[in-house]
Amino acid sequence: MPHLPPRDALPTHDVTNQPEPLAALPLWQGDPGLHTHASAAGADTAHLAHFADVIGTPEMAEAGRLANRNGPELMLFDAGGRRLDEVRFHPAYHQLMQAGIGAGYAAIAWEGGTGGHATHAAMVYMMSQVEPGVCCPMTMTYAAIPALSADEALFAKWGPKLMSRVYDGAPKPLAQKPGATLGMAMTEKQGGSDVRANTTRATPSDGGYRLRGHKWFCSAPMSDGFLTLAQAPGGLTCFLVPRWLEDGRNGIQIQRLKDKLGNRANASAEIEYHDALAFRLGDEGEGVKTIIEMVHHTRLDTALAPAGLMRAALVHATHWAAHRTAFQSRLIDQPLMQSVLADLALDWEGTLALGLHVARAFDGKSEANRAFARLGVALAKYMGNKLCPNFVYEAMEALGGMGYVEDTALPLLYREAPLNSIWEGSGNVICLDILRTLQRAPEAGEALSEELASVGGQDRAYDTALKAHMTRFPKLPEEGQARWYVESLATLLTASALMRTAPGAVSEGYVRTRLVGERGRTTGAINGVDVARVLERIGGG
Repeated sequence: MPHLPPRDALPTHDVTNQPEPLAALPLWQGDPGLHTHASAAGADTAHLAHFADVIGTPEMAEAGRLANRNGPELMLFDAGGRRLDEVRFHPAYHQLMQAGIGAGYAAIAWEGGTGGHATHAAMVYMMSQVEPGVCCPMTMTYAAIPALSADEALFAKWGPKLMSRVYDGAPKPLAQKPGATLGMAMTEKQGGSDVRANTTRATPSDGGYRLRGHKWFCSAPMSDGFLTLAQAPGGLTCFLVPRWLEDGRNGIQIQRLKDKLGNRANASAEIEYHDALAFRLGDEGEGVKTIIEMVHHTRLDTALAPAGLMRAALVHATHWAAHRTAFQSRLIDQPLMQSVLADLALDWEGTLALGLHVARAFDGKSEANRAFARLGVALAKYMGNKLCPNFVYEAMEALGGMGYVEDTALPLLYREAPLNSIWEGSGNVICLDILRTLQRAPEAGEALSEELASVGGQDRAYDTALKAHMTRFPKLPEEGQARWYVESLATLLTASALMRTAPGAVSEGYVRTRLVGERGRTTGAINGVDVARVLERIGGG
């Protein structure tokens, strides 16, 4: 018999060439792109550094994982059969909500400080890297403030609670809470984005209205109230629906929670109004006009969220490449991997730069700022979200098989990547909205033209691309070409934002690979890019 070594002398699980997991992402100190573009947008950088300290810890990263893996639970009835219609969450969800609300995620844009919307937008970018699902209720709370201004009495009652920096997730009447959140319920199954096809009815009653109908999607059904659309005698109208009345629950019944691809920590529901008491916002028949202010601001957040998802994916991919060896060299030192990561970095920084540049316009007071903000946010939302899914896939592939495993963050990010393109107007809706804006609001087109022309003369390739766009589209395109037109405009606008604030290696690399054709159809098929300088922009912890 051969002599065998003792069983405990045989190593079976030595861990080598396997990077240590990232305990937390470098949200501020390790993100030079955020430093550059947040400062240029006028954001409160001291506040952002503090917010990064609050949510950029291993404990908060673990809370994000727990909230995502332990999703909301629907409690329709109590033990005796009485309706509850409550959604209950893992404690980690409430921990994340308190961190965001407590830091002013929903409030800071309305508190009168300089650069409030830009600061808020950068917070969306950072929170999306920690746990994107909790952003939904906080974003809608932020965005509801301008819509509520349509009714002075309702604003006086709800506004201070929505702008409070105290989070209270308990199910109880508004008067008993130090802070509140607001959700949205517009979509019906027969209409989708065509909200004018809504059939929910609003009947004047009891100093308000009573709503009866079914909503196919209710975002954040645990909120203290909802903005909704219903058909009043005078036409489609916007309403505020409290979840609780002073004497008990309102007539809102949850039918089920949606079983979604991603956004697992956040609840989305199907609900019915059973003579629910509601209060009108704006005039009857002016529902779309009233609620569009909320949609305008939620679009800002859906333009920044993909930049955050891209950033998280890129940091994970770069960390892996920097600590993983293949074929006798680190992945990060291999030219082909460098090309892939640099190509990704251009799209990440372009998306971030454009989003924060648009956020700066939200802070502006002039009519030109407002005109550019409406058009710019639609372009930013469209482009960033069209790039995001493939971006996260490429980052996933950089990790090889581990990128496909739930132990890493990449599957969560991959499931999240399509969502913000669908929310608040999917791609075709956004394209049509851009065409309508340019047709009906010539001042928006003038503001956009000034933005694009203001960086003229700095880069010959950019000037050539802008001229080619104007030659190709001397007037607004037919509907079938709207995506081509919008993509071209959004890419030019991104380049102009980078030319204002980013290092030359980034802006020049973006222009040459996105505007003049020195790039193939797949990530990393690039030419004419200072790869080393672009990779420096990724930073890290």
